[in-house]
Amino acid sequence: MTQMGSKRKVAKGEKDNENEVDGGDGWWWITRKGIAASFMCIAAFGLLIRVAVSLHPYSGAGNPPKFGDFEAQRHWMEITLHLPIKDWYTNSTLNDLSYWGLDYPPLTAYQSYFHGLFLRLFHPESVSLFTSRGHESYLGKLLMRWTVLSSDGLVFFPAVFYFVLVYYSGGRNGSRSDMAWHIAMILLNPCLILIDHGHFQYNCISLGLTVGAIASVLSNKDLVACFLFSLALNHKQMSAYFAPAFFSHLLGKCLRHRNPLLQVLKLGLVVLGTFSIVWWPYLDSMESVLQVLSRLAPFERGIYEDYVANFWCTTSVLVKWKKLFTTQTLKLISLGLTISTCLPSMFQQIWAPSNQGFLYGLLNSAFSFYLFSFQVHEKSILLPLLPVTLLAIEEPFLHKWMTLHALFSMFPLLSRDKLVLPYFTLSALFFLLNHAPNRRQGTRETNSLRLFVTAFFILCTLSLHVVYLTMQAPPRYPFLFEALIMLLCFLQFGSLAVYTNVKQWMLLRRPILADKEKKLL
Repeated sequence: MTQMGSKRKVAKGEKDNENEVDGGDGWWWITRKGIAASFMCIAAFGLLIRVAVSLHPYSGAGNPPKFGDFEAQRHWMEITLHLPIKDWYTNSTLNDLSYWGLDYPPLTAYQSYFHGLFLRLFHPESVSLFTSRGHESYLGKLLMRWTVLSSDGLVFFPAVFYFVLVYYSGGRNGSRSDMAWHIAMILLNPCLILIDHGHFQYNCISLGLTVGAIASVLSNKDLVACFLFSLALNHKQMSAYFAPAFFSHLLGKCLRHRNPLLQVLKLGLVVLGTFSIVWWPYLDSMESVLQVLSRLAPFERGIYEDYVANFWCTTSVLVKWKKLFTTQTLKLISLGLTISTCLPSMFQQIWAPSNQGFLYGLLNSAFSFYLFSFQVHEKSILLPLLPVTLLAIEEPFLHKWMTLHALFSMFPLLSRDKLVLPYFTLSALFFLLNHAPNRRQGTRETNSLRLFVTAFFILCTLSLHVVYLTMQAPPRYPFLFEALIMLLCFLQFGSLAVYTNVKQWMLLRRPILADKEKKLL
């Protein structure tokens, strides 16, 4: 009888989905062929958008002597191709670390090496030692853009497909149109597209590995999750923004096993094994290891660079942190604030680990690092933005509000890169897709206070856009407009961080979900 009942439920669910597809839903033309076909259509559109953005300028285009991030990535290909692996992180006559020296973990260096092989195959001049500095030929730029596009297609896109399959399995309520919309929100994230395919970076690799690790956790493949997240950490050290969430959730799950010590040991061995393989060329001496580590933590640059919407940069208008405290003291203060703001989220997941709580934990952990850690960049907002997009179905307003302000926080950077046109185009595309007709818009906001506050901040944002593009800042305060943008965005990020921490703890009120997660595995 139970089996017949479950078959009837499945049949009813399939019939409901069919009725929904034929019922005038705004996404029916994408979803009618199934989720795999939907993903392929959205992915193809996402690739076209990335190609269109890549036709615009990049960081440091035509701006000698050091150019920008585009030149940094190209230079790493040049260095890794022509120098022995042990010399990649060492200052020498052949490797001047003051000129875009490698400052990411070894996996990024290996990626640069393989991409360098690709460039050397088609255009050797673009990666020749010394003579290729500042290389900006048309073919060289085309090949460089292709390396980012292929990285996105080979790492980030498959990871998103894996996540969506896992996220909507196991009885989660969600129509086909919801899944298609969710895929679009992740793959068409305007911030990631603008930074990777406009400004020029490879965040799609580390974030793709992280998404794969998250999907593995949600599907109870914890060993695979440890392997993938270890790779993410070894590609970009900023992936550590998510480390407290992974640690606390997996520890909470281990404590619910019959043999928790064995589970912890297995996970630890996977992590140590992965790190050992990636770091193998440098494990012959402590000096080599320390040399690489010194490049990964450039504390001499100060507690922040440029204008970033975090606590340190925003409050520095009133409190001159760099003058009041030494770098060593600031490191300790920022470490203390980062850890203390992570702890509530970590305790919640150790106490009652759940899949939904894990996603909120990732967001809260990344928020803590972004708002309070040492040496945060504008582009670091991509890290808290990742779990926000993964939670887009659960938190549509949070997703929309966070994405818009994450975009705005990077506006000065993108404006310097001459990416204003793709910035506004992708903002408009995001707005249109976010308001595409689907079942989620059955309820509308009726709280008048919230409507007023939302309208007020939208008006401030639009006004600052116009002011930044049309007016000159007073000579006495040359960075006034950037400071106002950072203040506005910081207020939003801080408020959202408080909300999501509270929301994570409120998950304890869901007894059914808690009971499921507390079962011995």
